[in-house]
Amino acid sequence: MTEMLFREDAYLQEAPARVVAHVEGGLVLDRSIFYPQGGGQPGDTGWVLFEGNDAPVSNAVKGEGDQIVLQMQGALPPVGAAVTQRLDWPRRLAHMRVHTGLHLLSVVIPLPVTGGAISAVKGRLDFNMPEALEDKEGLEARLNDLIARDLPVGEEWITDAELAANPGLVKTMSVKPPTGAGRVRLVRIGACEAQVDLQPCGGTHVRSTGEIGRVTLGKVEKKGAQNRRVNMLLAG
Repeated sequence: MTEMLFREDAYLQEAPARVVAHVEGGLVLDRSIFYPQGGGQPGDTGWVLFEGNDAPVSNAVKGEGDQIVLQMQGALPPVGAAVTQRLDWPRRLAHMRVHTGLHLLSVVIPLPVTGGAISAVKGRLDFNMPEALEDKEGLEARLNDLIARDLPVGEEWITDAELAANPGLVKTMSVKPPTGAGRVRLVRIGACEAQVDLQPCGGTHVRSTGEIGRVTLGKVEKKGAQNRRVNMLLAG
């Protein structure tokens, strides 16, 4: 099992760790600040520092069980070695800004989500949207208004049974939240009466919506009879 440090603190950019295994294409650490690819969010990149080497990490993926595999090439630190892991922080922060922005996009377009993807400059959500999107400029203004309110972004955990009793929390039709471990993480945007969103999510997010910055809505693409893809771009 890899301890998921990114879940405890998404802003942790560097941390010590110990190598517990070599696997095909990389290694496994006992604790990881690297988010593994999943849920539409790319895996983190960065470096593992050991014995004077800054070995690049090209991706982080899920391994067997609860392991996180850091994909690397070249010489690897030996099993048992103490290392320092360091994120490509600007890239990760961009993913966090986009991911949180997409949660807000699902607020201003309250339709079932059929897919999504995140990059360091933009993201997109696919909606079950048979009719063409109306007033894109108005939706963009509402989205930027939510961002500018600088709402806090937090989390809470509920049981699998509580999630099953509240199916409306799940907005995604294509990706179901992981269950079976007994509890599920919810990401909340806003607090108390100012709450605007609450949904299951395992990704990394900024601490407040103001960190997202201004966004624009890009092309709206028709994807089949029922689906439309809405693109969202960071302004800077």
